[in-house]
Amino acid sequence: MKKSDNPADPFKKALTEATRALAEERELNVTFSADPSGVAGDTMRLPQVSRRMTREEILLARGTADALAMKLRHHDNATHAKYAPSGPMARELYEAMETARCEALGARDMPGALSNIDAKIGFDAERKGYAQIKSATEAPLAAAAGYIVREMATGRKLPTAAQHVADLWRPFVEEQAGGDLEDISAALADQTAFARLARKVIADLGYGDQLGEDPDEPEDDSEDSAEQEEESSDNQSRDQSEEDDAEAAPEQSQEQQQDERQAQVSMDDQSDEEMADEAESSEADTPPDLPPPVSDASIDYRVYTQEFDEEIRAEDLAEPAELERLRAYLDKQLEPLRGAVSRLANKLQRRLQAQQSRSWEFDKEEGVLDAGRLARVIANPTTPLSFKVEKDTEFRDTVVTLLIDNSGSMRGRPISIAAICADVMARTLERCQVKVEILGFTTRAWKGGQSREKWLAEGRPASPGRLNDLRHIIYKGADAPWRRVRPNLGLMMKEGLLKENIDGEALEWAHRRMVRRSEARKILMVISDGAPVDDSTLSVNPANYLEKHLRDVIAMVEKKKQVELLAIGIGHDVTRYYERAVTITDVDQLAGAMTEQLAALFESDPRKRARALGMRRAS
Repeated sequence: MKKSDNPADPFKKALTEATRALAEERELNVTFSADPSGVAGDTMRLPQVSRRMTREEILLARGTADALAMKLRHHDNATHAKYAPSGPMARELYEAMETARCEALGARDMPGALSNIDAKIGFDAERKGYAQIKSATEAPLAAAAGYIVREMATGRKLPTAAQHVADLWRPFVEEQAGGDLEDISAALADQTAFARLARKVIADLGYGDQLGEDPDEPEDDSEDSAEQEEESSDNQSRDQSEEDDAEAAPEQSQEQQQDERQAQVSMDDQSDEEMADEAESSEADTPPDLPPPVSDASIDYRVYTQEFDEEIRAEDLAEPAELERLRAYLDKQLEPLRGAVSRLANKLQRRLQAQQSRSWEFDKEEGVLDAGRLARVIANPTTPLSFKVEKDTEFRDTVVTLLIDNSGSMRGRPISIAAICADVMARTLERCQVKVEILGFTTRAWKGGQSREKWLAEGRPASPGRLNDLRHIIYKGADAPWRRVRPNLGLMMKEGLLKENIDGEALEWAHRRMVRRSEARKILMVISDGAPVDDSTLSVNPANYLEKHLRDVIAMVEKKKQVELLAIGIGHDVTRYYERAVTITDVDQLAGAMTEQLAALFESDPRKRARALGMRRAS
């Protein structure tokens, strides 16, 4: 066998064998890739190690391998699924605490692995920008809870950036759940006991409404039978009461008529002053009105306060040096995909340019001389010259907006691919004289931020409406040249940026921006991986509050027909919301889906356009 020329191969081989031993999985396949690390089936994906084998690469690979191996060794999927909460924020807390349990349990038995995992945690925390976070509202609570659990279980100090996030949330976590967290170490070895404890901690932190049904609670029919007996008794009493009322009706009717006449006389005798006093009293007792509607799509949709919302440019959320660093990281992560995306973009460009070259009107009296018809003039000099005029193709006066979901569920590979696809699509369309705008939407904080704090301080009024601070981000304005804003998309790699998603208001915001523009044709493409989710809002409003508003906004946009709307769902069926939509099961399909959808919109043949967009042709 030929000896490998790559000096990193012996290290990779040794790490593969050590990982299999730690995980107690002899048939485990271990690969090294620039894609995000993880385990899928019987394959573990670890960070790439280059030929240079830098110290950082080695520590990151070893730490990631140890962490994933500990999860495989100490984690039971069935038990995990049994106790898993149903709500999104509670689920994130539950996952983070279970990961911390597996790492701490493995490190307790194998202290050498703890140092490797420390390096991995430190690298991830630095990459996500945790060291620069100023307040707890900017830091993910789930990550902080996982760090605190790990620290308490191992008694070991965390890496600097991770320690910073843990310290920001520590007062709140210890105040709310300190009693239950004291039992963490005793429950580490028993996943079932730990899962029950984790659910208690989640309830302590204010997310008990997201836990769902208690899997340990036996079904009890005694309460139902008692309720049925009580209801039966009530019905009997009610029937008897109705019979008695019927017998006494003649006498009561005479008395009631007399009382009504006396009451009418009494009302007529009241002075104007007394009536005014009663009106003032009635107005004083009336509760204050809720805030006025903020949505053109629904008068029922309300926002508790817009005081803390922000519309901000990407360059204002990070220093230029940080944007360049994040952009470089994005390019490195997506290097294997760049070729495929570029080929699809070139295909789109060729299709658009082909339409440009065919768009001519012939047999005009003036314009560009039609050389193809000169033969007629030569054959018969009395034949007038023929001219042609280039038509204005429908996409020359066009603007395309890409609205990208920047929620926490997009973290990792989905947001990376969405960013690079937006990058390539923008450059491609600009070469075809199509203006492109790139927008993102998320919230400024977890758990509602300052809006929720204001609501709590004002006594928790009922039905407050949306209860979080919006963050709408402009990565690229339609009139900004791409070369000037290229680093901005790197901001999506900043982990602390991605929080919750309120799709309806974001869609309405993007629509308003487009309607104000002068272009004749406006196209809005939404890229998302799930339904609207904001825990703070949904905890004090109906469960479908945000989803209903999204549907109302979509209906408004499609009814007005000022903007052509289409959507791409990543692993989530968005066809139940949008009339023109496509759902992809793998994020790697995003580039192809974007290309085909945009190309179809510029297709001149209506039948081909409808077929490409998956719509039925009108009969």
